[in-house]
Amino acid sequence: MLNKLAGLLWGRSEVADHPFIEHDVARYHVLTQDAQPAMLDQQTWREMLLPAYSERLASGTSIFGRQMLHARLRRQQATPQSLQRLRRFGAEPGMRERLQQHCQPLRQAGAEPGTALFGPELPATPAWVRWLGVLPYAFLGSVALAFFWGPAWIAVVAGWLLLMALQAVHHERVQEWNRVLYSLRLMLQVHAEVGAAAAQLAPASGADRAETADGIGLAAFIPGGGGIKRLRHRLARPVMEQLPLASEYANWLMLSNVRHYYASRATVTRQRDLLRASFVLVADLDADLALARHLAQTPRHCWTQEAEPGALALEALYHPLLDEAAPLSLQLDEERGAFISGQNGVGKSTLLRSIGLNLITGRAFGFCYAATAVLPLAALYSSMQGEDSLGGGESLYQAELRRAQELLALGGQAPPVVFIIDEIFRGTNHLESISAAAAVLHELTARGTVIVSSHNLVLGPLLQAQLLPLCVQREGENGLRLRAGLLNETNGLRLLSERNFGADIEARAARVFDWLSDYMAHPGDCSGVLAGGDAPPSSPAPSVAPAPVLL
Repeated sequence: MLNKLAGLLWGRSEVADHPFIEHDVARYHVLTQDAQPAMLDQQTWREMLLPAYSERLASGTSIFGRQMLHARLRRQQATPQSLQRLRRFGAEPGMRERLQQHCQPLRQAGAEPGTALFGPELPATPAWVRWLGVLPYAFLGSVALAFFWGPAWIAVVAGWLLLMALQAVHHERVQEWNRVLYSLRLMLQVHAEVGAAAAQLAPASGADRAETADGIGLAAFIPGGGGIKRLRHRLARPVMEQLPLASEYANWLMLSNVRHYYASRATVTRQRDLLRASFVLVADLDADLALARHLAQTPRHCWTQEAEPGALALEALYHPLLDEAAPLSLQLDEERGAFISGQNGVGKSTLLRSIGLNLITGRAFGFCYAATAVLPLAALYSSMQGEDSLGGGESLYQAELRRAQELLALGGQAPPVVFIIDEIFRGTNHLESISAAAAVLHELTARGTVIVSSHNLVLGPLLQAQLLPLCVQREGENGLRLRAGLLNETNGLRLLSERNFGADIEARAARVFDWLSDYMAHPGDCSGVLAGGDAPPSSPAPSVAPAPVLL
């Protein structure tokens, strides 16, 4: 009971982690993205499984930390301060737990604060608002007068209707604004408490404690602590408005809620710069605490070292959402990307997503899910899940072409770009698929680092000058390794047998495969095709018509 009363009066209550949709979490990034260009787009966000990954990171985190984590994944580079915090929190879990206690009130926030602070300017206060304080007293005066002069009851009725109309018009917007104000007051409360905790460290005996406060970014919370507390008090609702029953009279008769609505909006407008700075400090700290908790539960991780554009080295990398996947190692120099082949179901797509996510976390947070990681600071764009769109009148191949054009437009710009592509151009026939894929991939390699997987093995020799051929293959019962070269033994036809398609289908498929393999799987010298040289002579046309082969 006392906790609930304290919550009403001072904004403290038990932890209640309100649910937020992705649109709310992304608001801070959307409203501030002009300051820093995005390092990945929406399609890459989905294909790298970042919605599910973000949810895992943000477990037990307020909307402030969620919004900052989202923005970092989208566009930011890990700062030295954040890296130092994560290392200190890992080495001193007690410090992390104390700061988590200070930040716990943030989880009570039920409205996202980004729009109020970073969105369009709030509308100006109407001129008639200045008379709101007079209206309740005029109404009460008319009531008193009506007992002595009958016609005054007309003024009483008119005043009552006006008070009701003001409440009806403002009810929804006042309720929504109060939720936003509550989030802002929690933010200022945490700002003040962290500042007080940092101040206790700073003046203590010797420079070590001051360096502790400054080294993990707490010193920035100390200046203006009194101003933060005063601002929080000014944004608080009047005490009468917070008490049951009394609030009804305060609002309907005295217009307490409407007057506070306009007064607090004016305060937020005047103090927007201070509130924005407080948001960044508090959200950064909450995000770093979430990352520290995540790393404490993730023993397999490493700190990232920066590489030259185009070069990368990942040893025993894995995807944190796919714990059952076997770790793999990948190393590329600055000259070539990678063409990855492998049997069906061996884990090529998982490998691509693991590479992509590690590139993102290495850039955004400074750590990777690997034994060692040397990665470039690069934007990442992918094409892994092309689909047709009945509503948009777009076939699978048209969707793949549209995405290829987007990738071409995104490449060749600063910062450097990495493209991750899985099974390019599946939506057209085999010959045209290979032809279009070879041409587009050749151009993409001139605009960024390309890591592509495909079952069209002929792309390997066609693009070997630009892409290092690598093959994912099984090693032992559960192990995998990435070796140089192309896939030697496919398993597409073997899966027909494993799925019991029948001997007739399996035999016919084998005959067609033998017929095609002579001139499709062994293209010979094709080094000059994409370079503009003369095309190599094609294999002679088969003398046996396709139809009889199937009989």
